[in-house]
Amino acid sequence: MIMAATTAPVMAKSAPDPYVAKGKPVDCVQIRSIRSTDVRDDRTIDFLMNGGKVYRNILPMACPTLGFEKRFSYRTSMSQICSVDLITVLWNNGPGLQPGASCGLGSFQPMEKAAK
Repeated sequence: MIMAATTAPVMAKSAPDPYVAKGKPVDCVQIRSIRSTDVRDDRTIDFLMNGGKVYRNILPMACPTLGFEKRFSYRTSMSQICSVDLITVLWNNGPGLQPGASCGLGSFQPMEKAAK
């Protein structure tokens, strides 16, 4: 006799959002001011800037595997990355990183630490 068991997938609890929106979104940020990025999910990237500023970019559409891989590349001929630019997900495929989906950015929303 064959028995089948069904189980619900275990969903990882995401960390609470430490930021709230503050101010009007901007179209571009200076590349040289980006200290690091924090990919939160398939649509959300926090750009952590020099001096402690944070800009959140919510992509207009989900970017496949971005939230899983948590890394991306971009190309621009300017000193800024803007809402009209594309990012490309980078995924690990053996000896090196390979390009995955390319997705458009949204505007950059200034954020601040949420009050406790």
